[in-house]
Formats: sequence, C-alpha cells, structure tokens
Amino acid sequence: MARLPAIGPTSVRTTGDYYQWLVAWEACLSLLRETGARSHNPVRAVGVELDSVGNLDDVVLLRDVPPNTYKQVKYAVDSSTPVNEEYLTKRSASGGPSILEKIARTWKGLTSDGGSVDLRLVTNRAADPGDHLLAGRDARTGLLMPKAAVGGSRSDRGKARARWAQEAGLTEAELIDLLSVLRFDLPLDMVWYQENLRLLMAVTGLRHDQRALDEGTGWVAKMVREGRRELTLELIEAAVADLGLRAGPARGVLSIATLKPDPMAPDASHAINWVDRFDGDSAFTKRRPLLPNTWGQLQMDIESVPGHLPAGTAAVSVTGSIRLASAFLVGTTFRMVTGTDVAVVQRGQLWSTSDPFDTCLVPRVTEHEIGQGGDEIAVAIAVAADLTEDVLEYLREQNLPVGKLIVLTPPSGSAKDGSVPDGTTANALAAGMRDRLRRFSRRIRRMHLFLACPMGFAVLLGNRWNRLCQTIVYEDVKIDSGYEPAFNVAA
Repeated sequence: MARLPAIGPTSVRTTGDYYQWLVAWEACLSLLRETGARSHNPVRAVGVELDSVGNLDDVVLLRDVPPNTYKQVKYAVDSSTPVNEEYLTKRSASGGPSILEKIARTWKGLTSDGGSVDLRLVTNRAADPGDHLLAGRDARTGLLMPKAAVGGSRSDRGKARARWAQEAGLTEAELIDLLSVLRFDLPLDMVWYQENLRLLMAVTGLRHDQRALDEGTGWVAKMVREGRRELTLELIEAAVADLGLRAGPARGVLSIATLKPDPMAPDASHAINWVDRFDGDSAFTKRRPLLPNTWGQLQMDIESVPGHLPAGTAAVSVTGSIRLASAFLVGTTFRMVTGTDVAVVQRGQLWSTSDPFDTCLVPRVTEHEIGQGGDEIAVAIAVAADLTEDVLEYLREQNLPVGKLIVLTPPSGSAKDGSVPDGTTANALAAGMRDRLRRFSRRIRRMHLFLACPMGFAVLLGNRWNRLCQTIVYEDVKIDSGYEPAFNVAA
C-alpha cells in the first residue's frame, strides 16, 4: 500500500473547518428535533462564529430561556496533544492567552449579569489519563466535577486546582464554578461524529447517507461564507427542502444501553441506561443483569417507555446497545396494535415497521420432537445462525416441559449473515414467521423463544407478536447452561 503524504497546512485548516461544520450541523439537527418534539425550551437559532460571545463562539445553541450552549471546537490531526493541564494552560505561539484563560474570560463575561451558561470544549483529542483533573472526568456528563473539587490544598488535585485557577485568572472557588458548567466533549473523532450525525439525521426524518451529510455540512459552510452567523428554523427548513433531505417523519428517540454508553442518549426522548447494571467488563461480555438487578426490572423499565414519550409520539427510533431478547421486548412493547411506527438502524439502513412489502415470506420450518411436555413448545428463530443443536441441548438439560422444538429459517433454509438484506425483507419474513407460529400455538399454553437474528429483525418480529400465546424469551448468555430466561411476554 502506498504511503499517504504528510498533511499540509491547507489540509489541516480545511479538515478543521469541516469538523466545525459537523458540530454546527449537529446543532441544526437539534433545533429541528426539539422544535418538532415541542420541547419546553427548544433551540431557536444556531450561531456559527457568533459575534460578541468571546472565544466560545464556534457553535452556539441559542434558546429563549438560558442556558445557551457555547461550543469551542478544536481539531487535531494526530494524537500528540491530549487534553491535559499543559494543553489547556499553554500560551499561544505569539504569547497570547491560553485556552483555559480564554474560556475563563468568556465565562465571566457571559455570566456577569448572573445568568447561567452551558460551555463545551469539543475536540477529537483524548483526555490525558495521567492528568490530575482530567482523569476524574465523568463520562456521563463530560464534567470534571465532582471529582475536581475533591482533595485538600496539599493533594495532587488541590495543587492542580491552584495552578489552573492562577492560569485562568480566577479564585479556586470561581474555578469550581466554571468547571461545574464546562463540559469536555471528547474524544469525538471524525469517523464517530459522522456516524453519529448520520444516525441523528435518520431519526430526524432526513436522508442519512454520506452524501446527505456532506450536503448538510456544505450548506453550513456556505452560510458562513455568505456572512450568516445565525441560522434560524426558517433557514434550516428551507435548506432541508432545497437539498431534498426530507425522507420521512421525525421520530422520537428511545435510547436503551445495556452493553456500552449510547452517544444518542442526550438527544433521546427517553433513555434507559443499564450499562453499569449488566455483568461484564466489556460490551462483548455483558449478557445479563448484575445481581441484585434482574431481567424483571429491565422488563418493567422497557415496558414503561410509552408513558415517558411525549404525547402524540407516533414514530420511534430505537438506539443504543442491546442484545436480542431486549430488542424483541422493545418490539412487543410497541406492538402493531399500538399504532406506533418503530424503527432501528441496521447496517446503516433504517429498518422500520412501516417499510412496505407485497406478500409475507414463508419461512422454512423444521420440527424436532422433544417429548417433555404436551402444552408447551420451543421456537428457534434461526436467521443469522443455526442455533438448533444448542437449543436442543439446553431444553434437554433443563428438562423444560416442551413437546417439540420448531426451527424457523428464511425461505432458502440458510441461516447466515446477510440473509435479511433490508427492512422490507425483514418485515415480510417477520410477518411470515408470525403467521406460521399462529398455527402451532392454537392449542399451546406457552412458548419458549430463542433468537439468532439481526437486532433490527428482533424488534420487527416483536412488533408483530400478536394473537400468539404467552412467550418466555431467552437470552444467549454463553456461560453456565448457555441460555437464560429473560422476559415473560403476555399473549
């Protein structure tokens, strides 16, 4: 592979500008979403390099009622400058004020009348884990508080606070007040920002491919070149129309995180964060609740979601990191009878329960006699992988009272990655599997359900889970007996 050339000064400036336009386009999407959701205090305009707000002027989210959000955007071409005391307090090449001093001056100016503000340092740089104050950054909020205030004057944190306060031209009490509103949004690398913005565009009802993203950021750059420093709802809506970005309805966002934090959570209509309540050290190992937390508690949290969404929400997008049993439960929570259009991003596509299809796809069915009961059956949804042997072993080891195992696969009979290429196919197959299972469940008291499918398919299948019997949904926990009953879904 040929080596890439070194990045020149022009390329650095151009890339840095593009990074700032990404941040500004995100603010425009926030305005559209909050206006559409009738938020009590929505963003009313987006400032880009706004005058009279000091050094935190790169992107500003203006609201009728404070606090406004002021963002300083800093892009780096490599990882040589982490965010730490040296980076924040270093004087400019010409001997000018440091980043921290500029932020402090701006903060004092913006709050001189006693008002409140929300300040953000947005960068693709990472926090230095060896820095006494940055190491205590709260990943949930981006704030250095409350840990930055812990420790006396002789502690490492206390000495760092004194140095920061002196450099910022503040007292230590004032520094604590500043750090209570200064969020460090990092490390937000370029690829992460692009992926997150495409997801945000999808739930805003816009086209969300790379071209659409480039058109949105390109429009922001054009506005700045033309001298427009304040982007209003009217301007943004006109741009969406002129660029042909509108693709569907704006959606409420349901964020559910059990494996890793969801970057969409701050933009969600409702968020459930169970990351710290699941057992495991990484997203790969988190498969079941960490005691004393239980599957039953998670089921109550998920099934209570409709009551937490804004009144009149008719379309919902599910974001976050959940395994298949939880995804299926989300679908059953918003079953078709509720009239809610549910969608999830799957492989860069938006799979929605409203995706049209002409006819149901009839699944291939394989039956395995178990003979351990007469009025219960087990069902294995084998779309992405064949789980037959694992399920058979589990049923026999646990001596579950099931008469037979029904294995449903796509019409080809092949369970593999990519067997469901899009939302239309997923809906048609989900409807076909439901219809086939209705025949099996006519004289059945209870069904035991095992899933091996794309997460989006689990949501769509759950959405169509009506006129069936009581269902126990199992999660593949990989340890102990392999599976574990997670949720009990009513008929």
